[in-house]
Amino acid sequence: MNVFVKLAEGFTGIISAGGENLMGLITGILPNLLILLTCINAIITLVGEDRVMNFSKKLTRFRLLRYTLLPVISLFFLTNPMCYTMGRFVEEDQKPAFIDACFSFAHPITGLFPHGNAGELFVWTGIAAGITKLGYSTMPLAVRYLLAGVIVIFIRGNATEFLTKKIMAKNKGGAAK
Repeated sequence: MNVFVKLAEGFTGIISAGGENLMGLITGILPNLLILLTCINAIITLVGEDRVMNFSKKLTRFRLLRYTLLPVISLFFLTNPMCYTMGRFVEEDQKPAFIDACFSFAHPITGLFPHGNAGELFVWTGIAAGITKLGYSTMPLAVRYLLAGVIVIFIRGNATEFLTKKIMAKNKGGAAK
């Protein structure tokens, strides 16, 4: 009987922890996300969507900027998860690659700019605690992590764009037959 009681208590504990987590999201990140979304849309409206689109098209015309600068700027200024909204300014066949670049950069940014992906900060703080305990500075690691992240997002962005275009062309050709 004690086994069933312990299982029931454990199950109830999991449900309670899930409820606490949900309330934390509702009272924490959700209002921030809604305000940030409203703010970004207001700025785009004030500047003019055509101007923002033209600037973004000029910026994303170059692969190097599309899969390095845009994801870095998006994560730095808009943070995770709002950074993905910048994908609306890239061409349709480039959106999966842009999102992949943002996903891939969400961790490397936390070493130097913890606000970029605060939800996953525990990964960086765990690593940093070990480095600090050894008596080393975390800054060289953070810089290397950031630079490696930029290289990785450039490679992943290009690979994903290539694969996306291949699949889209295959599906377009297959649908016509």
